[in-house]
Amino acid sequence: MTVLPATLRFLGATETVTGSRYLVTAAGRRVLVDCGLYQGLKKFRLRNWAPFPVDPSSIDAVVLTHAHIDHSGYLPALVRDGFRGRILASPDTTRLCGILLPDAAHLQEEEARYANRKGYSKHHPALPLYTREDAKAALALFEPVEINERRSLWPGIDIELQWAGHILGATSVLLSLESDSKTHRLFFTGDVGRPTHPLLLPPALPPAADYVITESTYGNRVHADEEAEMDRLANAVSNAASRGGVVLLPAFAVDRTEVVLHALTSLERQGRIPELPIFVDSPMALDVLRLYRDAQDSIYFRPDADGSALDRPRIEECRTVEESMALASLTYPSIIISASGMATGGRVLHHLKRLLPSNRNAVVLCGFQAEGTRGRHLGDGARTLKMFGKYIPVRASVDTIQSFSVHADGDELVAWLRSGEHEPTTCFVTHGSPEAASALRDRLDRELGWTTVVPSFGETVRL
Repeated sequence: MTVLPATLRFLGATETVTGSRYLVTAAGRRVLVDCGLYQGLKKFRLRNWAPFPVDPSSIDAVVLTHAHIDHSGYLPALVRDGFRGRILASPDTTRLCGILLPDAAHLQEEEARYANRKGYSKHHPALPLYTREDAKAALALFEPVEINERRSLWPGIDIELQWAGHILGATSVLLSLESDSKTHRLFFTGDVGRPTHPLLLPPALPPAADYVITESTYGNRVHADEEAEMDRLANAVSNAASRGGVVLLPAFAVDRTEVVLHALTSLERQGRIPELPIFVDSPMALDVLRLYRDAQDSIYFRPDADGSALDRPRIEECRTVEESMALASLTYPSIIISASGMATGGRVLHHLKRLLPSNRNAVVLCGFQAEGTRGRHLGDGARTLKMFGKYIPVRASVDTIQSFSVHADGDELVAWLRSGEHEPTTCFVTHGSPEAASALRDRLDRELGWTTVVPSFGETVRL
């Protein structure tokens, strides 16, 4: 019987920072590492609606690096279209997906209903990509795997999750394959955290691997000095407060809200910003905040982390639609943290629609904004922003604080990859803009002497 060679196929996260999907075929099995949703530019978002490149029913397992929607958010659609295998992830990633996937479905259902009611969608009727029932079906397939536990999926195919330091539960994936009487070790970095995360430990050192598949979100940049960035945040908050305005921070519900709360609490304690009420307007963010509070005794939290920032007494929790709508009547300086972090959807859009037209207010973007998102348009100086079928003038001040990012920058990625046990046969650079991926590829080639490739969408590599 002819034994087919093991292959790696790139089904996402090429030429963009979203839609992470890597298909490994070996020993008659198909394993999908990450199953992310595309965000940002329309040409990428359309892939969410296209048929999956392979029959979902032919995939035997999905392994998730972490819970962010650009790594997990396509799972409900995959299950709806026939996937019935196992979904393996760390326990905290499993818990987070239990929050994120139903919420993502709910947002899509709500946005479709709103578009149909207001008549601004070109699709009639507008439909969600998937429903909450689809998300529930996906969650039933999750199988938690402890970090550092070696798990045999089938004879000749093993996985091991390693701490990645990006968000709660985030891991890299080491996939070991026995094929053609050879052992292939593939190391998928997932999103690599920073050594300076205020709450979580730095990523574990990379293991020995034949192939490395690395992210490159900040591959062409170095993060700004954190103290200078905190000065900018302090100025943005203080200036808006002096004008009697509201400060809006679009923030991802997972990890970013916690990091932002930590920063604001630190600035308050140092007397660098006034003590203002902080409204967290996102049921999902509040559910995630509870998970972070419960996880403070985890071995993956920094022993010196100041967890009290997550329990500050003046956090106002806005869970209901009515509580969110009541924020429209704020007449005093205050801070609103609301999702989504790139202003692609969710309650933050309603706050932007209300706050952007007034120069009393301020918007602080919290980290990387993907190309094609409203957050990127704001950060690039847009004078108007299109939401709900209308153009909204931008008169509020807009700042971007890159130090909120929990992605390793170019220098940190190179240093981390250099610390690995040995040189891989090939390193594939993904999950970055073309400029970022090319810059990291060139650095790894020049500084480490690695054979490094930026793969194209749909490309298949024989192992």
